[in-house]
Amino acid sequence: MKTILLAFCLMALAHTVFGQELYVNTEPASNMAAHSLGIRLENQGYFSPEFKNRTTLEAMYGATGKLMLHGALYRSDFYQSSQRLEGGSFYGKYRFLSVDTVQSHFRGAIFGKAAISSNPYTLQEIALEGDNTGLQGGVIFTKLIHKIAFSGSASYLRAYNNTGNSRPITGAKEAVAYTASVGYLLLPKNYTSYDQVNLNLYAELLGKSNPGYGQSYLDVAPAIQFIFNSVCRLDLSYRAPLYNNMQRNSANMYLIRFEYNFFNL
Repeated sequence: MKTILLAFCLMALAHTVFGQELYVNTEPASNMAAHSLGIRLENQGYFSPEFKNRTTLEAMYGATGKLMLHGALYRSDFYQSSQRLEGGSFYGKYRFLSVDTVQSHFRGAIFGKAAISSNPYTLQEIALEGDNTGLQGGVIFTKLIHKIAFSGSASYLRAYNNTGNSRPITGAKEAVAYTASVGYLLLPKNYTSYDQVNLNLYAELLGKSNPGYGQSYLDVAPAIQFIFNSVCRLDLSYRAPLYNNMQRNSANMYLIRFEYNFFNL
């Protein structure tokens, strides 16, 4: 019975994505297993000039082997003195390319995101994680080679005036975003039990530009990840600017996330 359970857990994890593809600050081109549900609780924030933070509650569903859907709610004190619900978003990703070989694969996916926010528009970055009302669409490619995985994405964002008594957009309404990520499976060296802890290391580059406004940034975001019993994970990351010419909340930001997955629903 234990052998059967081990095989099921490892197949579920492999069908979802390999551990080193579970990037912390970006999404891979791979998807969750079909008919699986993931719940995330995340906190991000910064400490200067004063401590501010945002909490995100997110649900993820593997509708099919190729289609994955996310829904998220955001609560923060980024734009006021106390915490409040600020908005939500809906995300969909469709994998259109799969090339598989032994201990290697290549994936391609397109994604789209729609978000609504009631925050005042006071910064220059267009961000759909509670900051802005807007739309985003893009493409992702991910390559796995044994214990290391590489991924890159490019996307277009369009912001709209936020809801409620928010200030209208007077600056950039469009942006392009680009990411490059690498992940490495450090532990275990060999799988022998479904309750082995996975340890993954990541380095990610996160960039964004507002065309025509001379506003852009490029951040580096190292991260560490623990996966327990093949169903839950803990992510820890910190992003810092390599270059920054944009007013935003996301510079010098920590991230803590806990995720639990339910398979074969």
